[in-house]
Amino acid sequence: MYVCVCNAVTERHIVAAVREGATTLRHLRRDLGVTTECGRCARCAHDCLRSALAEHTGTPEASTPVFARPIFPLALEAV
Repeated sequence: MYVCVCNAVTERHIVAAVREGATTLRHLRRDLGVTTECGRCARCAHDCLRSALAEHTGTPEASTPVFARPIFPLALEAV
């Protein structure tokens, strides 16, 4: 089952765009019109793109990176 992402664009359209060379959300915006209006579909479109790229290239999907706050060491003078 294919989910409608944005502007009547489905996952199937994104998979087809990847087969034709799309590799970024910018390519999907240019070729399919995804995220051109309000941008609420950007996360879903990006997830579909990542999944389609993984399927197309045969590599496992990379997990979403978890960002931690940077730790800045304090100088002894600051304590």
